[in-house]
Amino acid sequence: MNASATTLGIDLGTSEVKLLLLDQHGTIAATAGAPLSVQRPHPHWSEQEAASWWEATQQAARQLRERAPQAWQQVQAIGLSGQMHGATLLDADDQVLRPAILWNDTRSAAECEQLTRAVPRLHQITGNLAMPGFTAPKLLWVRRHEPELFSRVRSVLLPKDYLRWCLTREKWSDPSDAAGTLWLDMARRDWSDEVLAATGLGRAHMPRLAEGSEVAGRLDEEAARALGLPSGIAVAAGGGDNAASAVGMGCVQPGDGFVSLGTSGVLFVVTDGYRANPAAAVHSFCHALPGRWHQMSVMLSAASCLRWVTRLVGEADEAALMSRVQPLGVQDRAQAPIFLPYLGGERTPHNDAHARGVFFGLDHNTDAARLGYAVIEGVCFGLYDGLLALQAAGTSVERLALVGGGARSEVWAQLLADTLGVQVARLEGAETGGALGAARLAWLALGADEAGVCKPTPVREVFHPQPESRALLLPRHQRFQALYQHVKPLFRAQPS
Repeated sequence: MNASATTLGIDLGTSEVKLLLLDQHGTIAATAGAPLSVQRPHPHWSEQEAASWWEATQQAARQLRERAPQAWQQVQAIGLSGQMHGATLLDADDQVLRPAILWNDTRSAAECEQLTRAVPRLHQITGNLAMPGFTAPKLLWVRRHEPELFSRVRSVLLPKDYLRWCLTREKWSDPSDAAGTLWLDMARRDWSDEVLAATGLGRAHMPRLAEGSEVAGRLDEEAARALGLPSGIAVAAGGGDNAASAVGMGCVQPGDGFVSLGTSGVLFVVTDGYRANPAAAVHSFCHALPGRWHQMSVMLSAASCLRWVTRLVGEADEAALMSRVQPLGVQDRAQAPIFLPYLGGERTPHNDAHARGVFFGLDHNTDAARLGYAVIEGVCFGLYDGLLALQAAGTSVERLALVGGGARSEVWAQLLADTLGVQVARLEGAETGGALGAARLAWLALGADEAGVCKPTPVREVFHPQPESRALLLPRHQRFQALYQHVKPLFRAQPS
């Protein structure tokens, strides 16, 4: 990089595309974003138009050019981060065949069982259970329900890699994002021919793989004109959203970890080797950097639960509801309902696409504040279940960084520390998430040193577990676990 060069990070989320410029000192020069919408045409479905990703990227790029024109002119490389698992299907002419099926789409539960039967070694190869969120079962669903369309599929791209195709007209992915397809041999960091064949596909349908910090395509002339950048600049392979976020926070060494309170809830810990615990629905994925893996527990609904209950009780926004939760004392919290946060199914540790949200213990004293508390407590309990699953796989952690929209709430941060029994640290600039990690990966692709690039993000505040609060929470967590086991058979009996 020259003395004034910058890198551009693009993070393709579910609700927004975020762009970030990183200068030669590793400082964020400017950010911008453009919204995305999700379509839910049927129960259990969640889809997006792939064209909207490129349109939103161009919209955000126009904002960024206006905010930081000099830094924009100095961009030398682009990195990508993106929502994982989405199935973007292209035909022989590279035309998109249907709306992309997203990570939180749960229609393919039956196909997960089919794939598990078809590949007895599936868990050994991929390190993960077959879940509806993964990409491979989605393709089995398409094969079964849209056979004519399936016969025309020539390429399957993950969301960020479709965006790469728009930028470069090349088809690449990286091991961290590919790990979420269920087609990757996790230990080898390469496609599994056996699992691909079980879904009616082969290597020809897959993009090439490069490590997240390697060059995987260059900006082509048409995209360069659309963005106002020079053609030929490097595009790094990048990473899945959580792995890229970890790079952005400096979580790159074994034992580093974070918890994310975004639309979904994630507990992420870096490991120096491939360690799996599929029996507890723990995800064992490749990191976005070479020679590293990570374990991850995932709950499908986290901050989205708070948004839901905010609308339910008629508060103006989440902050207004949390201001009512904050003054609740020990007695109020002890009498709050128990909440199962499974509004759209669950992954770790239950792998239950049929699970749904439940309030248990409502009474005449239940008000908006107690409902709000029950919801954030239920999300904490779901994350604690995930931590227990990671610990069962041999992973230990003493401090977790806290990121995502929920990280803005001190009440929620303290409750999380009390529930998990570990220190929880809020970081400076953590809201930049995957976009910062993508920009750092672009920097590495230009030959920069990892130790100099992937520095830990400064800590803003640390929340320590409070023994008296944890003593109240643990019995409620036991009731939380028992409640799920009692109602689990009823979920499958309810109409779709």
